[in-house]
Amino acid sequence: MNLEFLGFCMGSLGKVLVAFTAISVHHRFWKEHRVDDMVFRAMRIEQIVGIIGILLIIIGSILEGVYRF
Repeated sequence: MNLEFLGFCMGSLGKVLVAFTAISVHHRFWKEHRVDDMVFRAMRIEQIVGIIGILLIIIGSILEGVYRF
C-alpha cells in the first residue's frame, strides 16, 4: 500500500467522521432540549442534507479510489 492511497483513505474517513459528528450533535440537541416547530424542521432538514453529504463523500471516495488506484 503506497502513501498516496493511505492519505486518500484517511482524508476520506476524516471527512465522514466530521460530518457524522455534526449530525450527531444536532440529533442530541433535538433529543435533550425543547425546540419549537420551526427550529425542529430546520434541524431535520440539516440532518437530511448532512446524511446526503456523507453518502456523496463515501460514493465519491469510492469512485475516486477505483479510478486512481
